[in-house]
Amino acid sequence: MNLSKLGQALTAREIFDLIQDELEQVEKKITAESVASVDAVTAIGQYLQSSGGKRLRPALLLLAAKLTSTDGNGSATATELGAVVELIHAATLVHDDVIDAAETRRGRPSTNVKWGNHTCVLAGDWLYMQAFQMALRERNFQILELLISLTQMMVEGELIQLERIGRIDVGEADCMELVDRKTARLFSVCARLGAVAGHADGHAQERLGEYAWNLGMAFQLVDDVLDFTAREKTLGKPVGGDLREGKVTLPLVYALDSATAGERVLVETILRQRNYDEVPFSRILALLEKYRGIERVKERAQGFTDKARQIISQFPESPYQRALLSVTELVTERDH
Repeated sequence: MNLSKLGQALTAREIFDLIQDELEQVEKKITAESVASVDAVTAIGQYLQSSGGKRLRPALLLLAAKLTSTDGNGSATATELGAVVELIHAATLVHDDVIDAAETRRGRPSTNVKWGNHTCVLAGDWLYMQAFQMALRERNFQILELLISLTQMMVEGELIQLERIGRIDVGEADCMELVDRKTARLFSVCARLGAVAGHADGHAQERLGEYAWNLGMAFQLVDDVLDFTAREKTLGKPVGGDLREGKVTLPLVYALDSATAGERVLVETILRQRNYDEVPFSRILALLEKYRGIERVKERAQGFTDKARQIISQFPESPYQRALLSVTELVTERDH
């Protein structure tokens, strides 16, 4: 991955090395806080923790805390909140897999396949509540307000997405609303919480939140592209999964804008049958290529990345500022 054009940009390893000690503390907290009185909940928490997630969300929080802290160290609050946001993220994954009837996650059987839908719904609820219990210990209403508002937005996003399952009449604005609610808001809150932990002023909190929101928008748009273009082994789940689950994402929206009636029937067939038996996945890829669906989404993602870079460039230069600048490139160029 070429980051040389950023001057003193950092590689992925260098970014995570900056916060390695804190991330280790986050992992320990997640392990300790995921223990429930019901064995199944503990097992699901441990299963998710061992699945090799990127830990990008707590990393954003920790880097924002170190960027804004007067001594550059962040705080114990930052590591606590890093575990909180990762538990919330884990809860959303558990619920998502139940809703989507997913079979794999990060190259392994999804939690609903291993433990069943009923147990996973309740385990997801427990993870949410455990995250809020941890946040409550900080005795900070701003933290609670950010997390409660975020969770409501994410749940509403899931409900909106459910209403649109199987529908072909989904527009660009519909897609962007879901990207905002399901991904970008979480990124934004992570950075804002880091700034709160670093005792930053309101302006810095707002700017870091805006930086991370743009980063999150780019992250999800890249995800939507990778669902069509990645190798299944690299992605960790079947390619073309969104359409198979009845979801029309932005690459397809752009292609459908120019598609013929016959080409729209191909997509409608998959949405109805929820498989690629009658219409091969290759036909959809050809449609996306013909109408530049993937290329246009990559351009949109780059626009959000550029905005994030512009915002973080306004902060004083430091290893943490350079790390947050470099993260934008890592998000755009990733392959999974």
